[in-house]
Amino acid sequence: MLTGSHSTNLSYQLPAMNDLQREFEQAAGDIKRLGERPDNDTLLRLYALYKQGQDGDVHGCQPGFFDFIGTAKHEAWGLLKGMSQEEAKREYISLVRQLLT
Repeated sequence: MLTGSHSTNLSYQLPAMNDLQREFEQAAGDIKRLGERPDNDTLLRLYALYKQGQDGDVHGCQPGFFDFIGTAKHEAWGLLKGMSQEEAKREYISLVRQLLT
């Protein structure tokens, strides 16, 4: 059962999460405005951070042997296993901002 003080603390945490989600979604839209395509390592990092932030730890079957891009994405996402979704969102936002400057 939540006491008054716990529910008050929870209400203070929700706006911060909503702000983070809003910034995350904004960064996902902003990345489309890049003037030039980032290198493959950066693209994989963006993909992995986005997936970790959106979906949490990697799940689903690894793509087939000849799906090189799918395999690289799956492996990059798998490297972030255990990272919180909030941390992944913050790192994604930071990386997008670096790329836009």
